[in-house]
Amino acid sequence: MIELAAIDIAGTTVDDGGAVYEALRTCVTELGATVSDANLSHWMGTDKVTAIENLARLGGVTIGRDEALGAFARFQELLAERYRADPPRPIAGVEELISRLRGAGVKVALTTGFDRAVVNPLLASLGWSQGRGDGVVLDAVITTDDVPAGRPAPYMIFRAMEATGVVDVSAVLAAGDTAVDVQAANNAGAISVGVLTGQTPAAVLEGNGADHVLESVVRVATLPGILD
Repeated sequence: MIELAAIDIAGTTVDDGGAVYEALRTCVTELGATVSDANLSHWMGTDKVTAIENLARLGGVTIGRDEALGAFARFQELLAERYRADPPRPIAGVEELISRLRGAGVKVALTTGFDRAVVNPLLASLGWSQGRGDGVVLDAVITTDDVPAGRPAPYMIFRAMEATGVVDVSAVLAAGDTAVDVQAANNAGAISVGVLTGQTPAAVLEGNGADHVLESVVRVATLPGILD
């Protein structure tokens, strides 16, 4: 049985209607860059300042750090507007999955390419809390503020292990809906799971070495050796 499930937020546990994709695309195109679907999908799971810098470069625009930070502020503004208009909601079955995992003694941590300023209000709107409280309770929430580098570096997974007291990385399952989620899991040495509730095709997740590709993260409970 695994000891820790480290799971991505947007597109994996939370359905935000593609708000992150659209906010990221818009803030980069406002810099004058052209954003292809393939490049957007590739950089989605990384920390968003890094994503903006690279998407701008790939789209033909060179920007400095200050411009990237300005575009990131615009991204946060666009995302907040979209979330107010169309609030995110849990992906079907995810709340039950988290309860089932924790009931079986598995720690559950959320990991994300967002910073805490974006994550805290998002989770509060869902009624999800860390440690104690009513509703969905999580053992840890790891953001880009907590690590020296985001995905595909494995540091968020390692930080989740540290926060939950798990020391054996082979007993960790890491799941997400982007290529860099899978890469980060493989770089950490965890069980890597790609899910199809985001916008990344199965072939891309498989091509990046996912141990499993599932229709939804809810299906992890059916994998052999996860809960037994």
